[in-house]
Amino acid sequence: MLVAPDKFKGSLSAPQVARRLADGLRRARPQVPIVELPIADGGDGTVEAVIAAGWRRVEVKVAGPTGQPVTAALAMNGDTAVVEMAAASGLRLLPGGRPAPLSATSLGTGQLIAHALRLGARRIVLGLGGSACTDGGAGMVQALGGRLLDATGRDLPPGGAALRALHALDLRGLPDLSRVQVIIASDVDNPLLGRNGAAAVYGPQKGAGREEVRVLEAGLRRWADLAEAVSRKSARDRPGAGAAGGLGFAALVFLGAQIQPGISFMLDLLGFADKAKGARLVITGEGSLDAQSLRGKAPIGVARAAARAGVPVIAVAGRRGLTGEQLRRARIQAAYALSDIEPDMERCMRQAGPLLEQLTVAIADEWLPPSSLGPVA
Repeated sequence: MLVAPDKFKGSLSAPQVARRLADGLRRARPQVPIVELPIADGGDGTVEAVIAAGWRRVEVKVAGPTGQPVTAALAMNGDTAVVEMAAASGLRLLPGGRPAPLSATSLGTGQLIAHALRLGARRIVLGLGGSACTDGGAGMVQALGGRLLDATGRDLPPGGAALRALHALDLRGLPDLSRVQVIIASDVDNPLLGRNGAAAVYGPQKGAGREEVRVLEAGLRRWADLAEAVSRKSARDRPGAGAAGGLGFAALVFLGAQIQPGISFMLDLLGFADKAKGARLVITGEGSLDAQSLRGKAPIGVARAAARAGVPVIAVAGRRGLTGEQLRRARIQAAYALSDIEPDMERCMRQAGPLLEQLTVAIADEWLPPSSLGPVA
């Protein structure tokens, strides 16, 4: 059996979900070999997923989204690095959980990228989910050696609002990335600007009110005008430019990044296809299996990849909001939810680990009946 879940947001990381499921299944069916492969789609938890697959963990002190120092991790495997924006510039790192929509910065993400380059990375995978900032990736550019100057020649302060005062860019300090491949693992297809852009769509999720969204939009527009003029690249309207508060735009323009579908790229990176060969069953899942999941989130990507390998897939979730027909169309044979055995959602969140192990009894009875298994070795 291949156990390949995403995280249960707010309760368990993907490696913790995989371990709980595997522990319960090993008790229920000790004769069945189980492979644990926690997965992620490029968002929060991506670095932990690849570390669980054997990549090297590297911890770095960087600036958090408000400038306060935080310890963030990246993952290395040979000359490939995985950098997760949420680890350095994420919502969960805001001091006291207080939003800072106008001043939050992607500086720490750029510092992680710089550290990966110092370690010899020649391929850098950027996971862009869960960011706290809407600065268009300006902080990232500053961390890599670029300077953003106002009309008096002074460096701009951090955040998207400050970009309205941008007068000039000095990019002489940026590293030579001609031999470095940068890949954005993201399923976000928003452009940088407009009603479907970074400020309008994601700004409110980061605490921006109506007027603050207008301020951020103006800053991003000024940033795009100068960045495209200096680089002679047009990227503001490209799908994904609005990812992570516009960091997708800066990565496209200044890092020469390519955008790849998050979950399919991550499954390839983790070697899912090889691990699925010969499996009797794949178990995937996430905290809430609902209509949002159908838009290319991790369990759906796992189900499609498993279908190509001819392996049936079942899902586990904290709660399930999909019909049987929707599950079948998504190539998921069955779904099991913690809320089926514990209707109190608060308790589901607190007791997710033990409840997952309890769910494995029903999974084993339905999918691994003793009569279908050989003798215990």
